[in-house]
Amino acid sequence: MSDGPSITDEGVDRLRARIGIPQPHPQPPHYRCPNEDAFRHVAEAYGDDNPLWRDAAYARGTRWRGPLAPPPLVGGDTLVGENEVPELEAEQQALLKGDPIRGAHAFYAGSFREWWAPLRPGTPVTRRNALVGVHDKHSEFAERAVHEWTAEVFAAPDAVLSAQYRLMIRTEREKAEGRGKYDKTTIAPYADEQLREIDDAYASEPDRRRGAEPRWWEDVDEGDEVGPLVKGPLRVTDMVCWHVGMGMGLYGVKALRLGYQQRRRVPRFFHVDDLNVPDVQQRVHWDADWARRAGNPAIYDYGRMRETWLIHLCTDWMGDDAWLWKLDCQFRRFNYVGDTHWMRGRVVRKVVVDGRPTVDLAVWGENQRGETTTPGHATILLPSREHGPVRLPDPPGGAATCQQALDALVARFAAEEGA
Repeated sequence: MSDGPSITDEGVDRLRARIGIPQPHPQPPHYRCPNEDAFRHVAEAYGDDNPLWRDAAYARGTRWRGPLAPPPLVGGDTLVGENEVPELEAEQQALLKGDPIRGAHAFYAGSFREWWAPLRPGTPVTRRNALVGVHDKHSEFAERAVHEWTAEVFAAPDAVLSAQYRLMIRTEREKAEGRGKYDKTTIAPYADEQLREIDDAYASEPDRRRGAEPRWWEDVDEGDEVGPLVKGPLRVTDMVCWHVGMGMGLYGVKALRLGYQQRRRVPRFFHVDDLNVPDVQQRVHWDADWARRAGNPAIYDYGRMRETWLIHLCTDWMGDDAWLWKLDCQFRRFNYVGDTHWMRGRVVRKVVVDGRPTVDLAVWGENQRGETTTPGHATILLPSREHGPVRLPDPPGGAATCQQALDALVARFAAEEGA
């Protein structure tokens, strides 16, 4: 038993004192100057063969006049961006040292993305990262919770490109864990007819991709269905392909001597296997025994994989002339090896925002057991016969730099807490 609560008023105040202070990202970018090959590798990592990302001749015939980076690459989990703040001053280091609510359980609850400008091949990208919001909440599962919002903003030399917001929910560990463990999940073998249904869905996807045919705003109605797009059955092979394009993410897992050096830096991230060989805890994503030791019935995915699948659902539906502006999703359940996900959506609102014809979608991922694991929302700008081609959205506060965007986001999250 602990001597007292992990989340205290003093701790929350100390955490809030860090809001808006830019700090270096702990991992270097996987792609320092992403080109058409990087675009293709990232798209293929989540199963997307849209020629807008991968075929220069095709892309030159679109309104963009050349290839675009797929949305997951523009920002996102250590993929691009050199740190604009390479190191902290002594005063900032002292302020950011330690965890003011140490001992509180933390789980990655959701990812929120915005895109304001396209990324072209060979464009250098910079990034700034800061805590932008600390919301003191009362949770159904634990008496007190803190929602930590971190924003990472990305920019090209001539435009602010995008932002990613991470929601970490912090709860009192003992109270949160006392409400029960994960439900036992059975992953049943597939019947041949089930696999044929999945194969038929895969075979039809290229024909259902909107592509060069504009999806006019006037032709969309509230209630229209989006998708489905099938992803699965999930294999360990899919996890390998994911890492080929996406790199090793926040953990920065390395091979051989570089892995030894990482073990020297962060020994607690390593555990020994059956041969007494140290390996990374991340092995739960490709080793069934390690996944079971972590309390799961099977190997499981990264939540960010399903985020990219929802992005794929949106970009296939909207066509080349449209723009994916916003997407958010929550990670409610695990996605295990052997699971099949059907990514679906529905138009819930159609409106003109600042002269831009816009549609809002409810989007979600549903597994073969009928469970919604990844609910979310998306906002898409569509071309209009009346209003004309898509006009790209403005960054928050009209920001022209990463720091200006971070400042505007701090103000936004403060207003949301008070709302």
